[in-house]
Amino acid sequence: MLQSDTEVGSVGVQLKRWTRDEYRRLVEQGVLREDDRVQLIDGEIVEMPPQNPAHAGTVHLVAEALRTLLRPGYSVRVQLPLALSPSSEPEPDVAVVPGAPRDYLREHPASAVLGVEVAVATGEFDRGRKAKVYAGAGVPEYWVVDPTAGTVDVFRDPAPGGYGSCTRLGRTDRVTPLAAPGHSIAACDLLP
Repeated sequence: MLQSDTEVGSVGVQLKRWTRDEYRRLVEQGVLREDDRVQLIDGEIVEMPPQNPAHAGTVHLVAEALRTLLRPGYSVRVQLPLALSPSSEPEPDVAVVPGAPRDYLREHPASAVLGVEVAVATGEFDRGRKAKVYAGAGVPEYWVVDPTAGTVDVFRDPAPGGYGSCTRLGRTDRVTPLAAPGHSIAACDLLP
């Protein structure tokens, strides 16, 4: 059982915090494989659960809904890294980034205009630690889509400690992404 930071710190031991450069070297050296389901969050290598059909299907629904809505000049990325800080490289289920896919052939995007996580087994983590990582990086909008509960949590107003606002939407509600003013999506179109 892994101890919390407080428990580890109380015996004079510190957890090793990884940087993005060290994390990439672990992949280059074969310690981590490209297909391992891990992400770097606040310097910790976090193992993500396998995707079940509800998760995979919801990711696809969200990506398709966003692609039909956004104007040229934005790319919708599915489960690809964002280089948000020296110690965080999450792989959001869906991210909307400025530019075209060819803009990111050498480096991962350093930010996004929208990050989306699908919360089937990771809701608390997505609404907590991951939300703080996205907010701390200045991502203006972050959604947590929960297919089990039939809700979409819309986080806005990022600050270093987290988002200033969160609105929970049900299936009959609509959301207007900040990157697509004047265009809204029905929450039911994001949910299975």
